[in-house]
Amino acid sequence: MASSAADRLILPPDDRFNQRLVENVHPQDWKNPEPAKRYNLVVIGGGTAGLVTAAGAAGLGAKVALIERNLLGGDCLNVGCVPSKALIRAARTIAELRRASEFGVTIPNGWTVDFSAIMERMRALRAEISPHDSAKRFASLGVDVFLGDGIFRDGETIEVGGSPLKFSRAVIATGARAAIPNIPGLTEAGYLTNETVFQLTELPRRLAILGGGPIGCELAQAFSRFGSEVTLFEKHSQLLPKEDPDAASIIQEIFQREKIKVLFESEIEHIELQGTEKHLTYRAAGQKETCVVDAILVSAGRQPNVEDLGLEQAGVLFDPRQGITVDDQLRTSHPHIYAAGDICSKYRFTHAADAMARIVIRNALFLGREKVSSLTIPWCTYTDPEIAHVGLTERMAEEQAIAIETFKQPLDRVDRALLDGETSGLAKIHVKKGTDKIVGATLVSAHAGESISEITLAMVAGKGLKTLASVIHPYPTQAEMLKKTADAYQRTRLTPFVKGLFEKWLAWRR
Repeated sequence: MASSAADRLILPPDDRFNQRLVENVHPQDWKNPEPAKRYNLVVIGGGTAGLVTAAGAAGLGAKVALIERNLLGGDCLNVGCVPSKALIRAARTIAELRRASEFGVTIPNGWTVDFSAIMERMRALRAEISPHDSAKRFASLGVDVFLGDGIFRDGETIEVGGSPLKFSRAVIATGARAAIPNIPGLTEAGYLTNETVFQLTELPRRLAILGGGPIGCELAQAFSRFGSEVTLFEKHSQLLPKEDPDAASIIQEIFQREKIKVLFESEIEHIELQGTEKHLTYRAAGQKETCVVDAILVSAGRQPNVEDLGLEQAGVLFDPRQGITVDDQLRTSHPHIYAAGDICSKYRFTHAADAMARIVIRNALFLGREKVSSLTIPWCTYTDPEIAHVGLTERMAEEQAIAIETFKQPLDRVDRALLDGETSGLAKIHVKKGTDKIVGATLVSAHAGESISEITLAMVAGKGLKTLASVIHPYPTQAEMLKKTADAYQRTRLTPFVKGLFEKWLAWRR
């Protein structure tokens, strides 16, 4: 993502905002400290998992070293959550303007989308947030911050910049990067990933996106709203293959309405660069076709960063595709070395990395026995509308032979959604059959990522749909769909027998 110059690290475009970002998260005048004789904890990787681990352990009095070879803040700050959500917010504003007439608002003709200004705003906000992850801040917290490559020399030593760091415990938190599919001609044609797409200053007129997962769908919608002609290639039969099919179908309908071309069950055979155009030859629905674009965004999954760490020398087992092998307490095959975040987890989210880091602190430093399997982890795809999920889906329940009942509430029956003009959505809540115990939920709404926390809290607290039905929700809000879903469960409790008892009681009271 960043390249080194003779005097400083350069992050394209080299404007004042990216310069400020680099000054914070990889300062060129940084001098690594003199290593301590021994550290309680050495952390490799300065993304979310590494930062939370380092700050938390230092705050508890541990002697901690943190090593980062690139930019502190990791994917989340630099090439993930922060920049992508800035673009998504701009894209949502554009969509609102385009449908303003539905609300009786007339927008003068001639308004335009300034892509370069959108990207500049993103860079400015990213730079504004970056001090939280800066080298100086972590040094002020008592962490010894080392910029450079951290390599295990054995099971108790990590070398960085020629200096050996002895440790009692170590944590590997080196994250993951975009997986690049083996498509003939892709490298020669050139492509973008989440690590380079935020460097753009000009909008691609035609954009191909390889992969219909969360990153692919979020950026497909954003760039389409900016004005790109977007073609999305997905090898499965639905967008967001890991999501609830009902939820994914809503996003598919939205994409069709917004003229995003989606090619399902498609396979790209080869790519050829002709001048500045990229010609993608693909097969879909049994037919061979060609798609011509100006840019390609690869969004075909993630690959763990396990290379060049000296893991073999430390006796740490890993798989090049799955990452570091850990047990339920996040301990690797070496009893004194742990891992956290995208490097070892199928839940590749910032908030999941944060939660794992907290487990590592307790288990590595304080003889804790906390387990990752005990975590209840929600997630959200920030399309418009958003898809949020926690716990089991119907498919997962079936695979695990767990009998469930599902209660569903369409968003178009929620008053606030009607008033907002945001009726594409639903709530699906799954309970263990014969009980009100919530085992999973999927929400689709404009702010599903905010609403899912209510379900997550209920699951963590062991509260079921019966409790949710008794919670008073402000009217009108879109979150009222949760109460309506819980009310649907309550109605199932009014069996003919129970209703008969009520009728007899009320008759007697007369």
